[in-house]
Amino acid sequence: MTAAPSSTTIAVTGATGLIGSALVARLRAGGHVVRRLVRSAREAQAGDVPWNPEAGMLGPAALAGCDAIIHLAGAPVAQRWTASHKRDIRESRVQGTSLLAKAVVGMAVKPRVVLSGSAIGYYGDRGDELLDERSAAGTGFLADVGAAWEAAAEPIAQAGVRLVLLRTGIVLSPDGGALGKMLPPFRLGLGGPMGSGRQWMSWISLEDHLRAMEHALVTEGMRGAVNLVSPNPMTNASFATTLGRVLRRPALLPLPAVALELMFGEMAEATILSGQRVAPHVLASSGFQFAEPTLEGALRSMLQD
Repeated sequence: MTAAPSSTTIAVTGATGLIGSALVARLRAGGHVVRRLVRSAREAQAGDVPWNPEAGMLGPAALAGCDAIIHLAGAPVAQRWTASHKRDIRESRVQGTSLLAKAVVGMAVKPRVVLSGSAIGYYGDRGDELLDERSAAGTGFLADVGAAWEAAAEPIAQAGVRLVLLRTGIVLSPDGGALGKMLPPFRLGLGGPMGSGRQWMSWISLEDHLRAMEHALVTEGMRGAVNLVSPNPMTNASFATTLGRVLRRPALLPLPAVALELMFGEMAEATILSGQRVAPHVLASSGFQFAEPTLEGALRSMLQD
């Protein structure tokens, strides 16, 4: 795959998260200058750019000289949703993206490309329907957030900057996220399907997610929504069986829907017990080659020496 040109200056928001921290390390290892946009002075390093979406703090001058921007910031979804946390989920995405878009529009010399975060929650829970970037938005809280999140980035495209909306699926890494939470019980032989097990999980390995973002940076014809998922979505039951096989542990203990709803409330119904069967149509059409296209291969690469 074509690598981004050397000496590229790239600004990254969400740089301390699971994906963002891995991305920053990868870009720097590739010889790029990375400017992390950080909210906390305690997290700041030399060259970082302070920003505060709630206070509207980010001027065009802060991004001067950036060839590209990768915007990944947003409050975590995978915890019990209170009314205030649902507000944080939405506002952290919409306010942050609106602020970034305003700054980009105001830049005298604009970046070549902006990759702006989104998620496959945009499609809502659609059962067995196979979805791609041409599919309409769904319904529900996460679908509404996704639509507002993407709309907030639209002024960037209107200003003539190539805008790619990263509709990210379930990113797999043993270091965090969904897989990180699943590993302890599965390693003890206590894993199994969640709820009915029929809900779809559209996943992507962290390695392929990073590679797909690099691909988007340099693929001039790529713009608009791009599904960052593997070409092989799995039902939750099949996912559990595959993970158990890779770990050489039984994966037969189901976790009933009622238990998940008691533990996580609305979040469980909207995420763990729901799903989307999503295809990476744009990535495939652009010539991107997955390094880890199958779940078993991806898990073995991550979890076995």
